[in-house]
Amino acid sequence: MAKSDIVGATAIADKGWFKAHKWLLLRRLSQLGILGLFLTGPVLGIWIVKGNLASSLTLDVLPLTDPHILLQAMLSGVTPEAAALVGAAIVLAFYMLVGGRVYCSWVCPVNMVTDAAAWLRRKLGLRGASHMSRSTRYWMLALTFILPLVTGSIVWELFNPVSMMFRGIVFGLGMAWILILGIFLFDLLVSRDGWCGHLCPVGAFYSLLSTRAPLRVSALNREACDDCMDCFAVCPESQIIKPALKGAAKGISPVIQSNQCTNCGRCIDVCAPDVFSFSNRFSNMNNLESATADNLKTNRSIGTRAT
Repeated sequence: MAKSDIVGATAIADKGWFKAHKWLLLRRLSQLGILGLFLTGPVLGIWIVKGNLASSLTLDVLPLTDPHILLQAMLSGVTPEAAALVGAAIVLAFYMLVGGRVYCSWVCPVNMVTDAAAWLRRKLGLRGASHMSRSTRYWMLALTFILPLVTGSIVWELFNPVSMMFRGIVFGLGMAWILILGIFLFDLLVSRDGWCGHLCPVGAFYSLLSTRAPLRVSALNREACDDCMDCFAVCPESQIIKPALKGAAKGISPVIQSNQCTNCGRCIDVCAPDVFSFSNRFSNMNNLESATADNLKTNRSIGTRAT
């Protein structure tokens, strides 16, 4: 494969390997660090964090509860304890600030599996994919709420790959690794970003928390775009990039407004001219208003000269 065909090759040449992978490396550090905190107890007997990603207690003080799991438990007839409600409120507040799908790219361990499948898919040059609707994940989300009402149990936890991966690491359960392998092969051979982008109800739930999140990825320097398409190649939700990147002529803000953005930062990593950056929804709106005002002044000036 020629160097020019490697996604992010120009960014690596211009910025260096580490800067061209900065956000990817930070995400892996976050994901592995969180896993490590949970594993120090059962593996080393040092209980920094007790529980798992569904419900945990850090240093015997800080409760954290997955609100998606809590809602399912309540629908199944369970009355939650006060600590669970407080933990869910903390988690909700955090993700409403940074974006719900930050969970997908910075916390969820399955993301490492799907990212590996996406990387190998690019390396092998696999192009074909099934055309599933991305709205399928919301039907899956609805199912995770309907089943507890019908069965009186949290059915999703029987199949949740996040929980199964954790149990597989701790207890070495074979069935857990079969499911994880299935997700890897599905993303590799059947559908690009098939699990996270089309089917996962957890990602669908957390995307609902991203609608008004201040933290955003923005194409503030979109005039410098050289159409290399590397950002589209690495983005797990590539359909959300175009409006912010190419919408200047239509007066569209450079901020990526979609609640499907995972704030993974890979578009920032692979972009040699540094088109993308982390910003907030408010500063981007101010920039857009300023640009619009400048355009109006230019148009008036042209009109005056014409007369």
